[in-house]
Parts: sequence; C-alpha cells; structure tokens
Amino acid sequence: MSDARSEEETGADQAREDSATKAKGRRERELNEQAAEQQAEEKRAEQEAQAIEQEEQPEEPTDPDQLRGEIAETREELGETVEALAAEADVKRKAKEKFEEQKAFAQAKLDEATERAKEKPQVAAVAGGVVLLLLLMLIRRRRR
Repeated sequence: MSDARSEEETGADQAREDSATKAKGRRERELNEQAAEQQAEEKRAEQEAQAIEQEEQPEEPTDPDQLRGEIAETREELGETVEALAAEADVKRKAKEKFEEQKAFAQAKLDEATERAKEKPQVAAVAGGVVLLLLLMLIRRRRR
C-alpha cells in the first residue's frame, strides 16, 4: 500500500514539476517577445528621429540676397511670436475681457428676466413676494 501511495505522490510531484517547467518556459518566451518588441520600438523611434532630423536640416544658402530675405522672414516670424506671447501674458487685459464678457452675460439674463416679468406680472409679483418672505425669515432667524 505504501508503494502505491509513494508512486502516486511521485507521479503528482512529477506532474507539478512538469507544470512549473512549462509555466517557466512560457514566461521566458513572453519576456523574450516583450524584449524583442521593445527593441523594435526603439529602433523605429531612432529611425523616425533620424528622418525628422534630416528633414529639419535645410540647405544653407550662399547667396547674400537670399540670406537677407531669410533673415527678414525670421525676424518677422519672431516679432509675431513675441506679440502673441505678450498678448498671452497680459493678465490685466484678459481679466478685463472676462469681466466684460460676464457683465454682458448678466445683463442679457437680467433683460430676459425683465421681459418675462413684463409678460407675466402676476408670476413676477408672486416670485417677488416669495423672495421677500424668505429674506424676512432669514433676518428673523439671525436676530434670535
């Protein structure tokens, strides 16, 4: 009986070892595949960087008039960039624009509410009464 049990245990141990070996082999293959993919990505990125670098290197002109033209164009672009940055950095102007925008929005809402109140004076009177009542209740609670 003990020999049969020993053989079963040995068989189970062997099966566990085989399973562990297979799992280890699968994991190694996965790691190798991941490493190969990473190397391929790095190679593609390097090739793209080289292609971009080659595109960015224009031919250098030797004609003085052409150089002057490019310098003038670059100065103009730089001036536009500086103006755009200055406009972005003008916090006071931006705040004023935002204030004016909010003011116009509030005025439009007020005008809209006024028009509705003119169309339905009873509703406006009831709403005004409710607001007055709520204010009186708040004042009364604060006094206590």
